[in-house]
Amino acid sequence: MKTKINRRNFLGAGLTAAAAVTVGNAFGSEKVVDRVPLNSNTNHPFNPVTYSAMPTHSFGNTGYKVGILSLGGQATLEIAGREDESEKIIHRAIDLGINYIDTAASYGRGVSQLNIGRVMKTRRGEVWLSTKTHDRTYDGSMRLLEESLKNLQTDHLDTWQLHNVQNQEQVDQIFAADGAIKALEKAKAEGMVRHLGITGHFEPLVLLEAIKRYPFDSLLLALNAADVHYLSFKNYLLPEAQKRGIATIGMKVTTRGRMLSSWTPPPLEEQTDARLRTPKSGTISIKEALTYNMSLPVSTTIIGVDNLEQLEENVKIASEFSPLALAEMEEIEFKTLPIVRQGLYFRRWDIGV
Repeated sequence: MKTKINRRNFLGAGLTAAAAVTVGNAFGSEKVVDRVPLNSNTNHPFNPVTYSAMPTHSFGNTGYKVGILSLGGQATLEIAGREDESEKIIHRAIDLGINYIDTAASYGRGVSQLNIGRVMKTRRGEVWLSTKTHDRTYDGSMRLLEESLKNLQTDHLDTWQLHNVQNQEQVDQIFAADGAIKALEKAKAEGMVRHLGITGHFEPLVLLEAIKRYPFDSLLLALNAADVHYLSFKNYLLPEAQKRGIATIGMKVTTRGRMLSSWTPPPLEEQTDARLRTPKSGTISIKEALTYNMSLPVSTTIIGVDNLEQLEENVKIASEFSPLALAEMEEIEFKTLPIVRQGLYFRRWDIGV
């Protein structure tokens, strides 16, 4: 992709471009709230609790019905030494109706997959299981797939995804003769993987090029209430995914808590990651953050948790969800203006703002 992203096209567009994406009734003529179990495909996982626990959406063109809240494999789940707590979180999530779990080979250098795998050993049939390869080559990705299946204690993945694709060079590597896309296709052909996806949070036009180039089944993209203010995935990527019927999963909802008014930043000298350094508390509540994302036209929203209490609160928010009006969404977006940098630390920041 030789075209450069025009800074002027992204900065200041903000709320004026919101009309490009349908909100409120997030799926046009399809009901936003669907509490009827329609997973008739016997190859699909089935969690009977989901349909009374929260609204569901179609997961793209797969035929699966996914709850609007899903569990991400970071936070506590990727921390070594917290195995017992991690397993309790995963079991409780499934008990509460969550039917989609996302992880990656790189999370905690395999710790997340190992924690999830110990639960999948007995509960694999209840959740859609997604993981990722961060390697851009065929050989490297096949090695990661073997490791992932072993760690997750399963013989197949519901979705295998290309992890955090950031620039055109990586796209070219993936689609080269010895690229990772060949691994994804081989794994699907041999039944180890049922669906193929791509993920990212760095720059929307890179992922836009990728989904135009290949018929991915799913797209995991960074979306939160600050997104519209800079390199917006909501305005420049999500509409094309909708048009193509791709399953969409929103992530980075609270940016590791840094967007929440309840978050107190540690002293700057204790903040070792330069990308995350900030003296500012967040400006929105967890209910605002989750309800905002759930009002977008995405199939589901994933979020990691630190403890069972957070999980319980998140599921309660999902169970009570009602789509926000456009004006309500704009109000939440406006609240995030003072914290755009910490809310979007994962974006490409090589130009001034």
